[in-house]
Amino acid sequence: MQEKISQIWSILENITDPEIPVLTIVDMGIVRDVKIHNDDVEIIITPTYSGCPAMSVIATSIKMELHSFGWKNVSVTQIYSPAWTTDWMTESGRKKLKDYGIAPPVIEKRIQHLMFEKPPEVPCPRCDSVNTELISEFGSTPCKALMRCKDCLEPFDYFKCHR
Repeated sequence: MQEKISQIWSILENITDPEIPVLTIVDMGIVRDVKIHNDDVEIIITPTYSGCPAMSVIATSIKMELHSFGWKNVSVTQIYSPAWTTDWMTESGRKKLKDYGIAPPVIEKRIQHLMFEKPPEVPCPRCDSVNTELISEFGSTPCKALMRCKDCLEPFDYFKCHR
Protein backbone atom coordinates (compact mmCIF):
# COMPACT_ATOMS: atom_id res chain seq x y z
CA MET A 1 0.00 0.00 0.00
CA GLN A 2 2.75 2.46 0.97
CA GLU A 3 4.54 1.75 -2.31
CA LYS A 4 1.40 2.68 -4.29
CA ILE A 5 1.02 5.89 -2.28
CA SER A 6 4.68 6.76 -2.97
CA GLN A 7 4.10 6.15 -6.69
CA ILE A 8 1.12 8.51 -6.66
CA TRP A 9 3.14 11.21 -4.87
CA SER A 10 5.79 10.85 -7.61
CA ILE A 11 3.14 11.30 -10.29
CA LEU A 12 1.76 14.39 -8.52
CA GLU A 13 5.25 15.94 -8.56
CA ASN A 14 4.86 16.26 -12.35
CA ILE A 15 1.73 18.43 -12.20
CA THR A 16 2.51 22.13 -12.42
CA ASP A 17 0.57 25.02 -10.95
CA PRO A 18 -1.36 26.64 -13.85
CA GLU A 19 -0.56 30.16 -12.60
CA ILE A 20 3.12 29.54 -11.82
CA PRO A 21 4.23 26.80 -14.24
CA VAL A 22 7.71 26.40 -12.71
CA LEU A 23 6.15 25.07 -9.50
CA THR A 24 4.50 21.72 -9.02
CA ILE A 25 1.46 21.29 -6.83
CA VAL A 26 3.72 19.35 -4.46
CA ASP A 27 6.23 22.27 -4.39
CA MET A 28 3.33 24.55 -3.48
CA GLY A 29 2.17 22.33 -0.64
CA ILE A 30 -1.31 22.19 -2.14
CA VAL A 31 -1.45 18.38 -1.94
CA ARG A 32 -2.19 17.48 1.67
CA ASP A 33 -2.75 13.74 1.51
CA VAL A 34 -3.09 10.71 -0.75
CA LYS A 35 -5.51 7.95 0.24
CA ILE A 36 -6.20 4.62 -1.40
CA HIS A 37 -9.47 2.78 -0.66
CA ASN A 38 -9.48 -0.56 -2.50
CA ASP A 39 -8.95 0.61 -6.12
CA ASP A 40 -10.13 4.17 -5.47
CA VAL A 41 -7.64 7.01 -5.08
CA GLU A 42 -8.49 10.18 -3.18
CA ILE A 43 -6.23 13.21 -3.39
CA ILE A 44 -6.75 15.84 -0.69
CA ILE A 45 -5.84 19.39 -1.71
CA THR A 46 -6.01 22.78 -0.02
CA PRO A 47 -6.33 25.97 -2.10
CA THR A 48 -3.89 28.79 -1.55
CA TYR A 49 -6.94 31.08 -1.34
CA SER A 50 -10.52 30.00 -0.72
CA GLY A 51 -11.54 31.43 -4.10
CA CYS A 52 -8.44 30.38 -6.04
CA PRO A 53 -9.55 30.03 -9.68
CA ALA A 54 -6.77 27.52 -10.43
CA MET A 55 -8.17 24.79 -8.17
CA SER A 56 -10.58 23.34 -10.74
CA VAL A 57 -7.76 23.19 -13.29
CA ILE A 58 -5.51 21.53 -10.70
CA ALA A 59 -8.20 18.96 -9.81
CA THR A 60 -8.71 18.13 -13.51
CA SER A 61 -4.94 17.86 -14.03
CA ILE A 62 -4.64 15.47 -11.10
CA LYS A 63 -7.37 13.21 -12.46
CA MET A 64 -5.98 13.25 -16.01
CA GLU A 65 -2.41 12.56 -14.90
CA LEU A 66 -3.39 9.68 -12.61
CA HIS A 67 -5.68 8.22 -15.31
CA SER A 68 -2.73 8.27 -17.74
CA PHE A 69 -0.83 6.08 -15.25
CA GLY A 70 -3.68 3.58 -15.01
CA TRP A 71 -5.53 4.83 -11.93
CA LYS A 72 -9.19 4.69 -12.98
CA ASN A 73 -11.18 5.81 -9.93
CA VAL A 74 -9.71 9.14 -8.84
CA SER A 75 -11.42 11.75 -6.72
CA VAL A 76 -10.08 15.10 -5.58
CA THR A 77 -11.30 16.57 -2.31
CA GLN A 78 -10.71 20.20 -1.35
CA ILE A 79 -10.30 21.00 2.32
CA TYR A 80 -10.09 24.48 3.77
CA SER A 81 -8.96 23.72 7.29
CA PRO A 82 -6.25 24.06 8.20
CA ALA A 83 -5.84 26.99 5.84
CA TRP A 84 -2.96 26.80 3.37
CA THR A 85 0.21 28.57 4.42
CA THR A 86 3.42 29.41 2.59
CA ASP A 87 5.13 27.33 5.30
CA TRP A 88 3.95 24.30 3.29
CA MET A 89 6.01 25.31 0.23
CA THR A 90 9.12 23.20 -0.31
CA GLU A 91 12.60 24.70 -0.26
CA SER A 92 12.96 23.51 -3.84
CA GLY A 93 9.79 25.43 -4.71
CA ARG A 94 11.12 28.62 -3.10
CA LYS A 95 14.31 28.32 -5.15
CA LYS A 96 12.32 27.70 -8.34
CA LEU A 97 10.27 30.86 -7.66
CA LYS A 98 13.40 32.97 -7.23
CA ASP A 99 15.04 31.50 -10.34
CA TYR A 100 11.84 32.26 -12.28
CA GLY A 101 11.95 35.91 -11.17
CA ILE A 102 9.31 35.81 -8.40
CA ALA A 103 10.52 36.66 -4.93
CA PRO A 104 9.62 33.78 -2.59
CA PRO A 105 7.76 34.45 0.67
CA VAL A 106 9.84 36.03 3.40
CA ILE A 107 9.26 33.33 5.99
CA GLU A 108 11.75 34.32 8.65
CA LYS A 109 10.07 37.71 9.15
CA ARG A 110 6.70 36.07 9.98
CA ILE A 111 4.94 39.35 9.40
CA GLN A 112 1.22 39.25 9.96
CA HIS A 113 0.46 41.80 7.27
CA LEU A 114 -2.15 44.35 8.25
CA MET A 115 -3.39 47.23 6.16
CA PHE A 116 -0.84 50.08 6.16
CA GLU A 117 1.78 47.96 7.93
CA LYS A 118 5.28 48.25 6.53
CA PRO A 119 5.88 45.36 4.10
CA PRO A 120 8.73 42.93 4.78
CA GLU A 121 12.20 43.42 3.31
CA VAL A 122 11.86 41.43 0.13
CA PRO A 123 15.08 40.67 -1.77
CA CYS A 124 14.98 41.29 -5.50
CA PRO A 125 15.00 37.92 -7.29
CA ARG A 126 17.29 39.39 -9.97
CA CYS A 127 20.04 41.21 -8.03
CA ASP A 128 19.32 40.16 -4.39
CA SER A 129 19.11 43.77 -3.20
CA VAL A 130 16.71 44.43 -0.31
CA ASN A 131 16.35 48.03 -1.48
CA THR A 132 12.88 47.25 -2.81
CA GLU A 133 9.47 48.86 -2.61
CA LEU A 134 5.87 47.75 -2.79
CA ILE A 135 4.10 49.07 -5.89
CA SER A 136 0.78 47.27 -5.46
CA GLU A 137 -0.57 44.92 -2.82
CA PHE A 138 -1.90 42.79 -5.68
CA GLY A 139 0.20 41.42 -8.53
CA SER A 140 -0.62 39.17 -11.44
CA THR A 141 -2.55 36.83 -9.11
CA PRO A 142 -4.10 37.42 -5.66
CA CYS A 143 -1.28 35.49 -3.96
CA LYS A 144 1.36 37.90 -5.27
CA ALA A 145 2.22 41.57 -4.75
CA LEU A 146 3.95 43.79 -7.30
CA MET A 147 7.29 45.19 -6.18
CA ARG A 148 10.19 47.13 -7.68
CA CYS A 149 13.90 47.02 -6.98
CA LYS A 150 15.33 50.50 -6.41
CA ASP A 151 18.82 49.31 -7.40
CA CYS A 152 18.30 47.42 -10.68
CA LEU A 153 14.97 49.25 -11.30
CA GLU A 154 13.21 46.04 -12.31
CA PRO A 155 9.62 45.30 -11.26
CA PHE A 156 8.93 41.82 -9.90
CA ASP A 157 6.23 39.70 -8.32
CA TYR A 158 6.50 38.78 -4.66
CA PHE A 159 4.72 35.63 -3.49
CA LYS A 160 3.12 36.93 -0.31
CA CYS A 161 3.61 35.13 2.99
CA HIS A 162 0.36 33.55 4.21
CA ARG A 163 -0.04 32.21 7.72
